[in-house]
Parts: sequence; C-alpha cells; structure tokens
Amino acid sequence: MENIIRRPSHAGSWYTDNPNILSVELDEWLRASGIAKSPEVRGVIAPHAGYSYSGRAAAYAFGNIDPANISRVFLLGPSHHHYTPNCALSKATIYKTPLGDLPIDQEVNEELKASGKFELMDLQVDEAEHSMEMHLPYLVKVFNGYTVKIVPILVGSLSAESEATYGQLLAKYVDDPTNFFSVSSDFCHWGSRFNFMRFDRKHGAIYKSIEAMDKMGMELIETGDPDAFKQYLAETQNTICGRHPISVFLHMLKNCSTKIKIGFLRYEQSSQCKAMRDSSVSYASAAAKIVN
Repeated sequence: MENIIRRPSHAGSWYTDNPNILSVELDEWLRASGIAKSPEVRGVIAPHAGYSYSGRAAAYAFGNIDPANISRVFLLGPSHHHYTPNCALSKATIYKTPLGDLPIDQEVNEELKASGKFELMDLQVDEAEHSMEMHLPYLVKVFNGYTVKIVPILVGSLSAESEATYGQLLAKYVDDPTNFFSVSSDFCHWGSRFNFMRFDRKHGAIYKSIEAMDKMGMELIETGDPDAFKQYLAETQNTICGRHPISVFLHMLKNCSTKIKIGFLRYEQSSQCKAMRDSSVSYASAAAKIVN
C-alpha cells in the first residue's frame, strides 16, 4: 500500500517548524509542569491552540503519559472548518511532524470503517484541521524511542444520541491497556469575535466569571456524567470547542469495564478580560486515570 502523507500544515505558524527549537520548547514545558509519568493514566484532555498560547498548559496533560506499555493513541478532535454530523477517519497513512512521523493504525481504521458509522475525510479537510495536529509534536516527543501508532478521529457536530453511539462503539478500546486517548479541546472562547459574552457580575471581573463557568464545566466532566455535562452546555452555552469529543470520551468511560476517572490539572486563560471589548480563550488540561 502506497503511503498517503498528511503534512504538518500548521508548523511554521501555530508552532515552530524548526525541530531543534520545538524539541527544546516541549522539553522545557514538560519539565516546568513537574508532572510525573503514570502508567495509570489512560487518556488526556489537552488544548489545541498555537503553542505560544496553550503549549505550556498542554504539558500538564502530556507529561502524564508513560509510553512503556502503550502501542496505540486514539486522537479525538473537533472539526472547526468542515461540517459533518458524524465522526470521520483519516485517509492518510502517516501524519508527519517536524519531530518525526506517526503512522496510522490501518487495522483499527479498517475495523472502525467496517462499523459503517464513520465517514472518511479528504486530505484537504484533514490538513486544514488543527485540533489533532497540535497534539502530535507532544506525542512524538513523549513516545521518543517507542513504537506507537495513531487513530485520528475527527468528531463532527454530533447529536446527544450520536455521542452515546460512538462512545459505546469505542468503549471496548478503553479496556485494552495498550490503548491511549488524546482528547482535544479548548475551553471558553469569550468576546464579541466569538459571539459569546456571558458575564456573571457576582464573580467580580469578567475573567473571574469566565473561570467560574469553565471550572463548573470541568467539575462536571470530572463526575464522568455525559448527561450532566450536556445539561451544563445547554444552560451556559459555554463555547467549549471540543465539547463533542469530550462527550464521546465520557460515554466511552461510562461504557467500558475499566474504572477511569478524569481529573483536571491545569487551567489558564490566553489573557484576562476586564472590559467588554476584550477577548480570551481558556485552556484546561486533564488526565484520565485508572481508579483501583
């Protein structure tokens, strides 16, 4: 089979395309996070903005990964440019990064395809999307010296029923301890450019109101209840761009036999909004850990 390459289309803009600088940058962020690898961690939720904004926060997720027994990473990322009511698989066979390449697990891809529930995304849709690409350099860095394959899943604008269906379908992969899950999401996008300016004055400044709303969502994600998270989104309308991947992941954890709990480890905002003309994006990193 001839290789189909997905280029690192956001390298050189969203993050540096210089492998030496990128490597040093990721090492420094991982070290600064002070997070220790844990074989108990089976998945992460991490942001996907440009590294100058969210690279530091993302280290609090990726620093948890113990590569020793993991041979496959499922990526769940939201679709920013391409509308689909389903999930889509990649047509590529290799995802390139400035630090090295990640092969796609064709066997699992075919298995998922056979379910009849997945679309295939064109290479241009794949390359236009940044939500999974921003996780790749960290994965190459953490799995340096180990063999790992990836299963990228673009998560579309799913209905609540579809989120549950995909969660049930993917749950069996959680029970295989050689699988890992990298879920891509930023949190609140606040400001007129995002058409979202919810502000509850009881919290004080705007950025404090944003933080209170985000943290309420994070706490609900930690309960593992996809319905409670759905209800929260309906009530607050919080602009969490990875809400569908997070919801699918919650359904996966609910339907698998392994007991896993999500815990958030880091929360940041790109800037502190103090006036209605300001804008910001929030970043949160979490680890999904086996509970004994």
